[in-house]
Amino acid sequence: MQLSPTHRASFSIGNEAAARRVVDVLTEMFFEGDAAVAAFERPDGQWDVTLHFAEAPDQAGLRDLVATSAGNDIAATLAFDTVEAKDWVKASLEDLVPVPAGRFIVHGSHDRDRVAPNKLAVEIEAALAFGTGHHGTTRGCLLLLDHVLKHARPKRVLDLGTGTGVLGIAAAKALHLRVLASDIDPPSVRVAAENAALNETRPYVRVIRATGFAAPDFARSGPFDLVLANILANPLRQLAGPMARHLAPGARVILSGLLTHQAPAVIAAYRARGLVPLRHLRIEGWSSLLLRKLS
Repeated sequence: MQLSPTHRASFSIGNEAAARRVVDVLTEMFFEGDAAVAAFERPDGQWDVTLHFAEAPDQAGLRDLVATSAGNDIAATLAFDTVEAKDWVKASLEDLVPVPAGRFIVHGSHDRDRVAPNKLAVEIEAALAFGTGHHGTTRGCLLLLDHVLKHARPKRVLDLGTGTGVLGIAAAKALHLRVLASDIDPPSVRVAAENAALNETRPYVRVIRATGFAAPDFARSGPFDLVLANILANPLRQLAGPMARHLAPGARVILSGLLTHQAPAVIAAYRARGLVPLRHLRIEGWSSLLLRKLS
């Protein structure tokens, strides 16, 4: 099949920390497969950040995103062009090595034979750009899940905003129990179900389309002993009340998708509903939280 030319947007930024932060923010903004985001160091110490798109991007909208994450001066330098046809999403992710997170390891199909037998492996297709485990929020959730499972064995598990399904699949592999996974986005529901089948967890992971906690499946499957929610800070704050009503006493909640400076507001929203923070991981500018419901 002949591929159409790939659309490219690029800019430079001052140092590795800034480049990582911008790449994380931009990765959050695009659904898997829509864009491949990468950063590379130049000999002069600057970092080049490049986005590849199959379809021409909204230039004004992308410039606004870069301005939000990197500042107006950087956004003003954003350049657009087209390059040779190539599956840039797959090509960029195939260079990534397997990512360990406690007892878990997330990998692509090209690294299937490199996984140690004592690890719980979660395979995510290379074409899926978000939720591969390389993003700091996914890795933080998996590390906190590993910590929880050293001290408790939850019976009812929810993966809220499942995306690629990586967290629900990991929980199912570790617990061999039913996991309810939900997402508001129909393509994510399809992708998560496909990944559950790929990882031979389809009998355990049930994926539904739902907004918040509105679907009756939540009442039927709860109250939950463990909730994993890797979303964004504002939705997490809004879901604090509904989530608390669907939790069993002593339930653990793992939250991520929030920048480190957003963590205090999220913690305050959940503390007001009777949940106390137990652990706070900070990875590459992102926060992952473990909380527990007191009663």
